[in-house]
Amino acid sequence: MKNVGLLLILCVVSLVGCANQSGDVYSRSQAQRQLSVFYGTILVVDTVTIEGAQTGFGTVSGGVIGGIAGNTVGGGHGRALATAVGAIGGALIGTAVEEGSTRKNGVEITVELDSGEVIAIVQEADDFYAVGDRVRIIRGPGGVTRVRQ
Repeated sequence: MKNVGLLLILCVVSLVGCANQSGDVYSRSQAQRQLSVFYGTILVVDTVTIEGAQTGFGTVSGGVIGGIAGNTVGGGHGRALATAVGAIGGALIGTAVEEGSTRKNGVEITVELDSGEVIAIVQEADDFYAVGDRVRIIRGPGGVTRVRQ
């Protein structure tokens, strides 16, 4: 039974990294809303890293797995200590795994709008952008902004 629980937790943790944060994917709440569109020319494209999610799920699931693993070691006070150490170690590892598995490669795109304003937008690196490209800037409610070709 413990193995089934561990397998279930590992499967859910691995799915956390499958969430799509691409510049061409919209959330359900962003659909059917008015968006503002601006046009401009790319001045600079820099590669960046978009840090991964830290929802706490990795910490909790890692702690549970580590605690279960630690509980199988020793007996008496030694078992209690191993359980605590396993839970703490598992939580730290779970946090790192969640953040690492959801980390994305991104681009910081600096654009001169046709109005003369210069803006920079960071988004997932899912398309190729080059200096001089003409692009659309799409700005939605809450300031969510995307660069599209």
